Amino acid sequence: MSRHTLTSARPTAARPGAADRPRSPGTLLLAVLLLGLAAALALTVRADVANPPFQGADERWLRWMGGPHDGLPAALAAVLNWFGGPLGAVVPLGMLVFLLVRRRRTSAGFLLGVYLVGNMLVVQTLKHLVDRPRPVHPLVRVDHGSFPSGHAAGAALLVVLACVLLVPAARRRAWWAGGVVFTLAMMWSRTWLHAHWLTDTVAGAAAGAGAALLAWWAFSPALAREHDRRQRPASSLPA
Repeated sequence: MSRHTLTSARPTAARPGAADRPRSPGTLLLAVLLLGLAAALALTVRADVANPPFQGADERWLRWMGGPHDGLPAALAAVLNWFGGPLGAVVPLGMLVFLLVRRRRTSAGFLLGVYLVGNMLVVQTLKHLVDRPRPVHPLVRVDHGSFPSGHAAGAALLVVLACVLLVPAARRRAWWAGGVVFTLAMMWSRTWLHAHWLTDTVAGAAAGAGAALLAWWAFSPALAREHDRRQRPASSLPA
């Protein structure tokens, strides 16, 4: 009989998972600031939709967006107009299918809920409450309300959602930089097409990003638990 006795391995303390980390106060603060900006602009415009305090700045910007509308700027604006319209729904739909195929049901529900609430509830509610007239002679088909820009809101919302659900943490800084450029390009295109005033696009981007960031802050524990569940089977395999 061997003198060596088998001893059970000492249990090692489990590493705290992502779900154990507290919600980020910075995310909440940024969301509140952005939503507050959108709300402040909405209240200011609603008080005098025909001539808000910044109407002069909006009109100057629109004059800068005049001139011949052709060439590369026209092509870029057309693509961005398509992306923000009904056909642009293929992007979040593709994300939804990808998440369901990967069995990330929590992420899929988060995507669907935030996209619908952000675009339908936040943007459309503001449009009906403010009901600001659009610039004259828009170059594309538009609906009833100019404030806020639904295209700018949708762009900012998708930038945040894609970052939260698809982009690894190590690459998020580059994604944020690209997302800001994309959102600014969408804002430019809406004014270049005379579909919105500049402040409409600012409010839209702020509302879209703010709504998505607030939802991320609220549901980050659930998303983190899903992430931990997906990582656990791989880490529990024997060496």
